[in-house]
Amino acid sequence: MRNSLIAIGALLSAGCTQIGLQVANLPTLIDSNKRYQDIAYGQLANQTLDIYVPSSAKAEQAPVLVFFYGGRWTDGSKDMYPFVAKPFLDMGYVVVIPDYRKYPDVKFPTFVEDGAQAVAWTLDNVYEYHGDSSRLFIMGHSAGAHIGALISADERYLAQLNHSTQNIKAFAGLSGPYDFVPEEEDLKDMFGPPDQYPQMTVTTFIEGNEPPMLLLWGEKDELVGQRNIDLLAERVRQKNGAVDTIIYPHMGHVDMVSNLIWFIPSKAPIQPDIANFFEQQP
Repeated sequence: MRNSLIAIGALLSAGCTQIGLQVANLPTLIDSNKRYQDIAYGQLANQTLDIYVPSSAKAEQAPVLVFFYGGRWTDGSKDMYPFVAKPFLDMGYVVVIPDYRKYPDVKFPTFVEDGAQAVAWTLDNVYEYHGDSSRLFIMGHSAGAHIGALISADERYLAQLNHSTQNIKAFAGLSGPYDFVPEEEDLKDMFGPPDQYPQMTVTTFIEGNEPPMLLLWGEKDELVGQRNIDLLAERVRQKNGAVDTIIYPHMGHVDMVSNLIWFIPSKAPIQPDIANFFEQQP
């Protein structure tokens, strides 16, 4: 049974099983909360998002969570991740899960620009879905954490859309590649040429006034190294910014997001840790 659960988690990350996804997402799809699908935040393909609204939400009162999924900037779909929304819906959050364009159709920084456009759309429109735009949080896993962190740190993305990083209450990143040098050929093509690498490195843009950051990582992660949270956290602290880090001893890269699936036994209090961090923000 344990091996089956691990396999489902791995397949979920690669988008290779419909049965596993259906089981993981079933509670979100049959509960009393509302789901609004395929809302356009832009005019191009994959510039759509889904919104999950708790049944308890009242006009403009619920905090808002925007979640960016991972997939190496090449794979994934918002349709895979309703299970991420469920625990936060149960806490009263409006949850927004955007799609974004991916490599090889586009290269950096297009997917970050799409993410910023989704955040800006949410800030402008979430009141129609009982969300409070003054309490907007961003969360991401893996490549999605990279996207969310850049939107939170590099002021240019939201400024181009008449918004500010100050509109983000806090950021939580799960296993994010925040500070690395591309080595694989597709990543070199995606983020290159080399003189552009600093523009995709989150630490480049830390000045100390960014939204508070919670950086989460698992010791068994063989895809994204600990140096990413170490370097980013060190830079934030050097600039007197707000950052917390948590390292979970028994968690791998996929575990960090599959831990939110209702039927997989939890090996780490990821959702409570994120929720507590968000609730501590003034």
